[in-house]
Order: sequence, then structure tokens, then C-alpha cells
Amino acid sequence: MASDQLSVTFAALADPTRRAILARLSQGEVSVTELAKPFDLSLPGVSKHLKVLQRAGLITQSRNAQWRPCRLEGAALKDAADWVGEYRRFWDESFERLDEYLAELQKETKQNDGKGSDKNGKG
Repeated sequence: MASDQLSVTFAALADPTRRAILARLSQGEVSVTELAKPFDLSLPGVSKHLKVLQRAGLITQSRNAQWRPCRLEGAALKDAADWVGEYRRFWDESFERLDEYLAELQKETKQNDGKGSDKNGKG
């Protein structure tokens, strides 16, 4: 995936309304009218969000007579997830270091508690 396309995908995902639309579409194909119901937006407003999602390759919209169903497309989401996943090792290693540090702090606290100090740290 070209970095330009990745930027378009992340820009589309940056908006909470568009993420909510994608969440709804993850449950199955639905019309624009149905997608608009939970939002305080006009149909043209929802259509603008749908165009952004289409340009990013996150959804497709077909025509069936007057009905224009929208469908989630997984490829662009997978590409974004793959890109983010490349950093998972960094996060995992950071959490492991944090776990080790917290365990060491707990060990020190237990050792200090056993030395007979009072609340003020005086023996």
C-alpha cells in the first residue's frame, strides 16, 4: 500500500462519525438512509462522509434500483492494521519493561514494610 493511500485511510478513520459508520457497516450492508438515522446529520452530510470513506477504499456503494447499499471493504482496513501492527513489538517490549519495573517497586515496598518503619518512614 502506498503511503499516500495509507494517509488517506488514516484521515478517513480520524473522524468519529466515519468510524461509527464503519462500525455499523461491519454488521452488514445497509442503505444511506439507514446509516444516517443515528446521526444528527442531513443525508447530504452523511453522503460527504461516505465519499471520504469510498475514496479511502474503506467502503463501496452499489446501486440496486433506488436503493444504494453501502458495504464495508476490508483491504484498506487490513493495510492500516498491518502498518500499526509493525509497532506492536515496540509496545509489547515497553509494557514488559513497565511490568518489570512495577514488580521491582513492589518487591522494594514489601522489603521496606518488613523493616519496622512507621507511617512517617521512621524506625
